[in-house]
Amino acid sequence: MEDRIYHGEMTPDDFARELVAAFDRGNMRARKIGTGNQVAVQISTAEAASSGGRTALTVSLISIEDGISVKVGQQALLGVAASLGYTALLALKSPLSFLSRIDDLAQDIENLKLSEEVWKVIDSTAHTYGMSTQLSEKLRRISCGYCATANPVGEARCLACGAPLGDTQPLTCKNCGFVITRKESICSNCRQPI
Repeated sequence: MEDRIYHGEMTPDDFARELVAAFDRGNMRARKIGTGNQVAVQISTAEAASSGGRTALTVSLISIEDGISVKVGQQALLGVAASLGYTALLALKSPLSFLSRIDDLAQDIENLKLSEEVWKVIDSTAHTYGMSTQLSEKLRRISCGYCATANPVGEARCLACGAPLGDTQPLTCKNCGFVITRKESICSNCRQPI
């Protein structure tokens, strides 16, 4: 499961609406489950798909302070694998029968890219609404460890007592947007190097 955090002013319903609009067409179906602070969007191959194997995945959208946590689940690929296997067997048996499966093969290849396509829609939607994985202005305050005064991010010393603030400066992971400290070398959310 891949997880990213987008900071900004948008609701899970806004993301869900965009995902349903992008994927509820052709051989794919998308539906929103839930409302408010926790929403899921299920994206799957249509019941009566004209070609290709079956696949599905779920996108979880959860409101967090000043943003949304987006989790894209593992894609179910068993149906696609079975369809690709059947196409390969037919091609081995009779190369001309492969031609009758060209549309299935094309759909299977498209279905293999579903997770990637979902992230493209999510990133595009976040960008359109002015969201990003960078720390938002609303969260750009740090508390002094000595006097608890709120200071803007980037201040070297506390505005009230003059204590150093360098190690308390927050960052976000460039891969997933998770808030991290300067002491971390690997993101605790996505496990990628910082």
